[in-house]
Amino acid sequence: MAVIALAGCSGAPGVTTSALALLLSWPLEPGRRMILAECDPDGSAVLHGLLQGTLGDRYGLRNLSVAARQGDLGDAFWRQLIDLSSEDGKGGASHDRLLLPGLSDPAQAASLGSVWKALGVIFRGIAAEHGHDVLIDLGRRGAFGPSGVLAEQADGVFVVVRNTLRCLQAAESRVRALEERVGDVSVLMISEGPYSAGEVQRVLQVPVVATLPYARNDAQVLSDGAEQPRHFIKSPLMKAARTVSALLVQHAAVRQARLDPSGGRIAGGEVTRAR
Repeated sequence: MAVIALAGCSGAPGVTTSALALLLSWPLEPGRRMILAECDPDGSAVLHGLLQGTLGDRYGLRNLSVAARQGDLGDAFWRQLIDLSSEDGKGGASHDRLLLPGLSDPAQAASLGSVWKALGVIFRGIAAEHGHDVLIDLGRRGAFGPSGVLAEQADGVFVVVRNTLRCLQAAESRVRALEERVGDVSVLMISEGPYSAGEVQRVLQVPVVATLPYARNDAQVLSDGAEQPRHFIKSPLMKAARTVSALLVQHAAVRQARLDPSGGRIAGGEVTRAR
């Protein structure tokens, strides 16, 4: 299965909102899970957005630094996940859409220096050994600095870009720098502005793989915990997210096959056969 990283640029392009939409609408076969890891060093947008501050610091990325020092990172990772399955509007307790909340304070990022690389290995293992998909929210600067190792370990890296002049100008340098670090990257476009996907592709010189609509009211459910309307899962944003998820996985699979034609997976610096 796939490890997919979403990265942003200045101008609040909507990385976390897009990631949540994908988490809640990702098509899952029986026995498979989707895990969203909020790895933005600038802090969590979910804790005080969708979750409305209800969790405090009981769960999340910050607790993994303590676990790593105690040699318990692997088991602690699963204990820090919270179940958002009921948020998909289908009810029940399937426990198949899981979230690792991010940092409650950006200052906590300093304690995660060695944890980022270990997390990358965990994510690859989850995909290869358990058959689950992992989506990493890197935020606006998480693809750079120490946490950038997560982008390097991903099967596909997508920059979230709004098709406005301001965002495109900010994205150009970010895309170039990210290409230097991880190789080829692609764009997930939020269609808010006047430019077509083809125009965005020509400006940034990377493929626009998929597009999500700019749907302010739907987005506020995910970004700010606004009241969820009836049949939210059938809203334009969520319907588009289901299509986008398939496109991201397909693109990541093509990239993975190109980088590793033998069918192995790179984890912790070694190639291991996928199960």
